[in-house]
Amino acid sequence: MPRKNLHEAPFDEGTITKLEIFEAYAGAWLPTFIMSGSPDLFVYDFFAGTGYDIKGVEGSPIRILKQIQNQIHNVFQKKTSIHFIVNELDKTKFVQLQTSCNEFISNSPELTRAGIDMKYYNRDAGELFDELFPEIGKNPSLVYMDQNGVKFASDKYILGLAQKQRTDFMFFLSSSYVIRFGETTEFKKAIDVDVEACRNNPYKYIHKNLVEQFQKKLPKGSKVVLAPFSIKKGSNIYGIIFGASHPRALDKFLKIAWSENSINGSANFDIDDDVSKYQLSLFDDQPLTKIGAFKKDLREHILNGTIKNNKDAYLYTLSKGHLDTHAKEEIMEMKRNGLISYPERLPKVNYAQVYDKESIVVFTVNTKE
Repeated sequence: MPRKNLHEAPFDEGTITKLEIFEAYAGAWLPTFIMSGSPDLFVYDFFAGTGYDIKGVEGSPIRILKQIQNQIHNVFQKKTSIHFIVNELDKTKFVQLQTSCNEFISNSPELTRAGIDMKYYNRDAGELFDELFPEIGKNPSLVYMDQNGVKFASDKYILGLAQKQRTDFMFFLSSSYVIRFGETTEFKKAIDVDVEACRNNPYKYIHKNLVEQFQKKLPKGSKVVLAPFSIKKGSNIYGIIFGASHPRALDKFLKIAWSENSINGSANFDIDDDVSKYQLSLFDDQPLTKIGAFKKDLREHILNGTIKNNKDAYLYTLSKGHLDTHAKEEIMEMKRNGLISYPERLPKVNYAQVYDKESIVVFTVNTKE
């Protein structure tokens, strides 16, 4: 499979979207564990690049350092040690990477005083992963695998990280490669997926289909949820696979994804053609948008008793890749229309109420006289 030098040209719009999501999640992940009192946090960037593109736009390592900088007051307060492991195979890029990170830190006295533990590697990502794998998850860990291609989306890496405790991870992969190279021997050695199943679905869903296949491979009883975000670049589809076992982590990722695209929260383009669905037809019923279809589905599950309370509704909402506000809107509408009742003013379908306050709101289905 062909490779290209990603820094011969400025980051394109799709790459910037990916980097924004990477950065935003680091910005949500860091304070969670810093404020929880975890003494050591580990962030791994196995494909770090040079730090900047040729126009000076920040790459993942600089963006992560910025988020650490944003939390520096909390780092000092909680006496947190942050260990940032960056790797770049290309020797020239590796030298640039070291220079970029060291200069950023030296220009930020608070980072220098905080003693951020930077570890630089100029290694093959697979070999380094094998070496560091036993340590990942011993402390809260955030792992980025920002590859060019699909090799590191194999069972070894995704299922391996899914078995780790206290580990959130993000993979970036060139999902279109499944269609272009899926029958080649090299591809089959790298990644074990049902290529024909991918081809039998609309091409725009290629990344979503891959993530669904990986989810099915997780061991029975695994609490890890994999969430996709598709990214279109020209005619190609790329994407992020986010993985975490804790509902709070998935909640944070989904809020970031929906902030990138408030129409579907799962792609940087109108993957479900929702814009056209908003336009009423004079002759046909208006088709449901992604949010509309979810609300209809949630309503049916509440009415048939599958979802009995706010915790059920919250976890179901996350599993469908939606925001708690989408569920809240529908449940409140059901109460206004007399379909259900509950004793509280609000349905409390969010992480803080369900987990932090352990407040359970039971839904009662109102039967017609």
